[in-house]
Amino acid sequence: MPTGAARPFPPADILTDASDRFDPSNDLAAWVRHTFIENEAPLHNPEHAHLEQAVIGFLWTNVANARKGRAIVGQAELGAPQGAMGKWARARALMQVEEWFGDVPDFIITLDASYAASCDDASFCALVEHELYHCAQDQNEFGAPKFGKDGRPSFTMRGHDVEEFVGVVRRYGIAATGIEEMVRAANRGPEIAAASVAHVCGACLARRAA
Repeated sequence: MPTGAARPFPPADILTDASDRFDPSNDLAAWVRHTFIENEAPLHNPEHAHLEQAVIGFLWTNVANARKGRAIVGQAELGAPQGAMGKWARARALMQVEEWFGDVPDFIITLDASYAASCDDASFCALVEHELYHCAQDQNEFGAPKFGKDGRPSFTMRGHDVEEFVGVVRRYGIAATGIEEMVRAANRGPEIAAASVAHVCGACLARRAA
């Protein structure tokens, strides 16, 4: 793996704190940009080029999360509150986001602090890039990239798909991404029927449950 600035780790006290925490990390946001997104980044990935103008907020959390028995260690979402909610609920949600980041970012990526503190560098990079792959530029009806009136890309969320698998596996290998068994099973062929398999990612599992 090319050399670069050492990856940030979650604050030590978040791992032992009994209270639920979501800690914003400017250091992590800067490291991700300098490591994967910028043109001269040591692990530059041109598939993240649309994120050069994006504002991405990062959160460490000690809150355990799981869906259908699978632990969730990362999740990407749009920065502005989504879904149906009342005026006060939306105002509260926006206020919280602004307290964390100073403004509403285009995306928020939340990472499990316990996992991040214990995994190796390659696995951590694979997790971060997995979440970055969810942060997409919207497209018009002809498949062309969409832009806002300010000239910035219009952002949206992208589901877990084959393109993401190819991108992460190409860069880190099947061991770093934790899908060795899935690859072996794919090579053997399905025993019962073809089905999609979600990563331990909140965005993926939420989409699968929908």
